[in-house]
Formats: sequence, C-alpha cells, structure tokens
Amino acid sequence: MQAAHAGDNPYGLVPALQQGGVIAWSVFIILVGMSIFSFYILFTKLMQQQKIISQGRKVRASFWNSPNLREAATKLESKSAYRAIVDDALVAQEQHGKLTDPIDQHDWMANSLARSQGAIGARLGEGLAFLATVGSTAPFIGLFGTVVGIYRALIKIGASGQASIDAVAGPVGEALIMTALGLVVAVPAVLAYNWLVRRNKSIMEDLAAFTNDLHGYLMSGGAVKPHMVSSSGAAGKGSAPRTGHVPTQSGTEPVRAGSNATTPAK
Repeated sequence: MQAAHAGDNPYGLVPALQQGGVIAWSVFIILVGMSIFSFYILFTKLMQQQKIISQGRKVRASFWNSPNLREAATKLESKSAYRAIVDDALVAQEQHGKLTDPIDQHDWMANSLARSQGAIGARLGEGLAFLATVGSTAPFIGLFGTVVGIYRALIKIGASGQASIDAVAGPVGEALIMTALGLVVAVPAVLAYNWLVRRNKSIMEDLAAFTNDLHGYLMSGGAVKPHMVSSSGAAGKGSAPRTGHVPTQSGTEPVRAGSNATTPAK
C-alpha cells in the first residue's frame, strides 16, 4: 500500500487548483474563456474572409462581362462585400443628381465609395482587438496565478517547518503551471491576430482595386472597364498585363478615365 502511494504524483493541474482556492480557479476560468473566444474569433473571421475571397473570384470571372452595372450586380450575392460597394455606388450616383448644391461628381463618387470600403474594413477588423488583448494580457494573468500559488506554497512550507528541496520544488513547480497556461493561451492568439491582419490587408487591396475600377466605369459612363486578359493575350510581350485591366499603348498601364487607350472597351 505504501509503495502504491509512493508512485502517485501529488502535483499537477487539479491539485494546484484545489490548493490555490478561488484565485487559482478564477485565473484558470479566465484563461480558458480567453482561449475559447480566441479560437471562435479565428474560425469565424477565417470563414468571413474566405467568403469575400470567393466573391472576388466571381467578380474577376464574370462581373465586368455584363452590359450594365445593375445587371452585373445581380451576379453577386445579396449580402456580399462587393455587392455592397456596387449598391452604394448606384445609390450615390442617383443621389448626386438630387443635390441642391451639387459638388463635382468625381469627388462625390470617390467619397461614397471610400465610405463603403471603410465600412467593410471595419467589419473585417471586428474581433481582432480581442485577440490582441488576449495575446498581451494572458501571460500576465497566468503570472498572477503563479505568484499567488508560490505565495501559498511558501506559507505552507513555512508553517510545516520543512525547507528541503523536495518540500519546496513540488509546490513551487506546481504554481508555475499557471504561467504555462497563460503562454498557451497567448501564443495562438498572437499568431491568429497577425495572420488575420495580413489576410485583411490582402482583401482590402483587392477591394480597393475593384472600387477604383468601379469609379472609372461610372465616371466614363461605362466606356472604361477592366477586361479579363489571359496570359496568352500579350502577344509578343515578355510578360502579361495585370489580370482585370485592359492594356494601353505601352501594354503595362491600366485604362483609366481620360487615358488615351487605343483599345476601346467593349
């Protein structure tokens, strides 16, 4: 019987929580809650980002092939980011003619599209502040649990009058579990934050390009719009023009309002 007890490990997470009392349990619950919400935000934001990326592929595939903007908008999902930009552009175009003190249409449309794009960026950034907060505070919350655990362990050791290494190492090492938990929670949150921010930046760059093309289309009355050009379309050139733009005389610049492109938009 004594041999069986000698083989048991009296230290671990559960004994640390039981001996730590309310403070240890509170720290543990907070860290677990942070971890759960961090992974929830990670997966939901990934699904949101992937949805917008898929919508971008649809835009590049068929949006600009439509005869007019309203018909092109019907090809997009009703609640998609790209559809929201197109709808806001159409509304802004209608509102410009109703202004009692009109401003330049170019400025009016640019401001409206920028506002729409900013609203999408704000939605993409929701929840990222929580990940940053978890990444910066979780180690200190775990450290707080460790400090309390070491304090309790030292009080217990002092009361028992035993200061040998076996009496000190176990309780102190047990208290360090909280610091380890804090790091386990913080590291994935920091990695998720950096990854999501980088993906958001790439998405916003695509949205900005689409918004710019849409602005040129509206300001030219539909005469200027990007065409889908494959890599084989650049005959005699060493490199293909960027997908989604019609090459100009130089073959490298996209057509914009006021440019002297030799290839008319179809």
